[in-house]
Amino acid sequence: MSRITTRFEALRAEGRTALIPFVTAGDPNPAVTVPLMHRMVAAGADLIELGVPFSDPIADGPVIQRATERALAAGVRLKDVLDMVRTFRTEDGMTPVVLMGYLNPIEIMGPEAFAAEAAAAGVDGVLVVDVPPEETEDLAGALRPQGLDLVYLLAPTSDQERIARISAVASGFVYYVAVKGVTGAGNLDIGAVAAKLDEIRRQIALPVGVGFGIKDGQSAARVAVVADAVIVGSAIVGRVEQLMDAPEQIPDAVGAFLAELRSAIDGAAGGTPVGTGEG
Repeated sequence: MSRITTRFEALRAEGRTALIPFVTAGDPNPAVTVPLMHRMVAAGADLIELGVPFSDPIADGPVIQRATERALAAGVRLKDVLDMVRTFRTEDGMTPVVLMGYLNPIEIMGPEAFAAEAAAAGVDGVLVVDVPPEETEDLAGALRPQGLDLVYLLAPTSDQERIARISAVASGFVYYVAVKGVTGAGNLDIGAVAAKLDEIRRQIALPVGVGFGIKDGQSAARVAVVADAVIVGSAIVGRVEQLMDAPEQIPDAVGAFLAELRSAIDGAAGGTPVGTGEG
């Protein structure tokens, strides 16, 4: 059983919703990332999404695009990100880590080599934004023998056929993009999100995390009532950007923000049991 599955099962037993923060590895410099990961866990993160810098982040809005540019300018590449996870694992053997990025760096390394190195470093799952389920055979064939989960995106425009395709190949959890557009865009319509999650859960038994458009404790609490995980990216990366000239302040600033989100999520009334779909 993967660390991701183990963590979601524990959360379900506790009746809690997961908090999953996203940061770009190496932003604003490589020395910040591992201390920041530990501080996020201390502040209440249940899983961590670690962005792999890539030169053409087509799914990301300007905040995360700038973070990627800073990381690339600092010389951060895929192997460096794996080294960061390896270092993180020397002190934290429990918190799941999911790499989020694009196919090109994996293709350059080679899917089999990447999967082996990622597993050895302590990565638990991979979300590759530009690999649709119809084209996933090679990547999945490399990841699964190494015990790595393959996380997929679903969107407001995903129809029943698309959801069924994702159900057949996804593992760990699925990531529902709550708004149309890139990261950091749009406002949440929680009623529409709840309706779409009901539709997804009729076909997918995995936990469903919701991201895009979550900016503060209020929006996090609203999502926590209907989702199995609250995923927050641009609001965190924006705080990193604000402190890029004072990087020593970043872990505490992000930690304080996550603590607010954690409190709001835990205080949200109701909630949906983790992974109770029929698929």
